[in-house]
Amino acid sequence: MTAAYVALEGGHVIEGRGRSPGTARGELVFTTAYTGYEESLTDPSYEEQVLTFSYPLIGNYGVREERFEDDRVHPRAALAKEFTDEVVAWLESEGVPAVDHLDTREIVTDIRDGGAMKCGIAVGEDVTEEDALEQLEQCKTMSEHTDIGAQVSVEEPVVHGADNAGPDVALVDCGAKGSIVDSLLARDATVHVLPYDASEADVDAIDPDVLFISNGPGDPANYEEAISLVRAFVEDTPVAGICLGQQIVAEALGGTTEKMAFGHRGVNQPVLDLESGRVVMTTQNHGYTVDDPGDHLEVTQINVNDDTPEGLDGLEYDVITRQYHPEANPGPEDTLDFFDDVLAMVPAQKTTAVPADD
Repeated sequence: MTAAYVALEGGHVIEGRGRSPGTARGELVFTTAYTGYEESLTDPSYEEQVLTFSYPLIGNYGVREERFEDDRVHPRAALAKEFTDEVVAWLESEGVPAVDHLDTREIVTDIRDGGAMKCGIAVGEDVTEEDALEQLEQCKTMSEHTDIGAQVSVEEPVVHGADNAGPDVALVDCGAKGSIVDSLLARDATVHVLPYDASEADVDAIDPDVLFISNGPGDPANYEEAISLVRAFVEDTPVAGICLGQQIVAEALGGTTEKMAFGHRGVNQPVLDLESGRVVMTTQNHGYTVDDPGDHLEVTQINVNDDTPEGLDGLEYDVITRQYHPEANPGPEDTLDFFDDVLAMVPAQKTTAVPADD
């Protein structure tokens, strides 16, 4: 059996079965999702993290590229009770270490009790515990990854749906999932994907009907350019955001954000809409949250489990954000109408699309 070691912050080392070789380090997190492993492994929001699957068998319906959210695997390593050979072959082709035969229940409990933590991984024929501990020593916190956006963003602007008749959306790519773009295209929007550090001139060149800040990894305070864009355009242009995008919008408009103990990662997070009283199930993947929305935003939705803000609306500006993933890949489709609400902020003469039949 190929040796595999997982060194946890504090020095505890767990031994498992090595499935895909290599060394890695990152923030150790877990997801409670029981499906959607392809989407999770290709979600850019997992950049610089080590992903633990709490569901015991990962890979039981194969690997299909059409389910990918990006063109590569983003977690630095993956842990599970058991990986199928097909998933292992995929991770090995991507150069991503994988370890199974682990008691993932204990790992999840450790994270829930102690919070997301740094870890080091070593997998291979000749690796030792010291190799994993060496990786742990070199591991940074998520806030220390000050330019993480460069690892997950497009380098140059990309246009999708150029022939569509609906609104022009400037999507600031801080690590956008492909299904966000697909959801906007399905509503006949033209989506102009911009780098995470796009300038005001880049946005002005588009003259968008909506400025949309995407999901992504890391500390929202480190996305200074995106924060500046929201401040520059919010008075004249509708602004939307998903996940990290909600946090960036809050930072831009005088609110504050904070690191969560272990975050929300899964496809069964209950969210309460404060106006309607309706509870919806949502897909989530984030380690930071809005602490105080400030004076320009109001909290419209909260997480049923811990009361953290899940939806923000602008008080004097056209702003709508969600902490969860309305595009629902993977997960429940309770909140797909968010994209209709975003495009409804555009003046009627610019909105020619019919809401998508999802």
